Amino acid sequence: MTAVVLTPLQRSAGRVAAASWLALLALAVLWEWLLAPLRPGGSWLVLKAVPLLIPLRGVWRGEPYALQWALLLAPLYFCEGVVRTFDAAPIARMAWLELLLALAFFVAAIVYLRPFKRVARPAQRA
Repeated sequence: MTAVVLTPLQRSAGRVAAASWLALLALAVLWEWLLAPLRPGGSWLVLKAVPLLIPLRGVWRGEPYALQWALLLAPLYFCEGVVRTFDAAPIARMAWLELLLALAFFVAAIVYLRPFKRVARPAQRA
């Protein structure tokens, strides 16, 4: 198997992807527990952060398989952000932040994974 050589842009994209994933996790917990919970004292919606924990270690390490798996989850949080931007003021601001973090992760992960896909494509044909 051919080694993957990452450019500085792709290494930066990996760091952006990891940071935005971690920020998305923190936002999901803080949003439903402290900042604007459905009920005072927190709500069970804090459990929406659990799927973000599953690939966290691999995303942090820049493992391609974990990032591909996380790319399947990011649109769910993007969609939630889009839907909740129509809520009242504090919730709408957090929804915009969630939307932007999910989008930042998605774009950064795609940029980071591009060279891995180029290496894997010829190996699949052989």
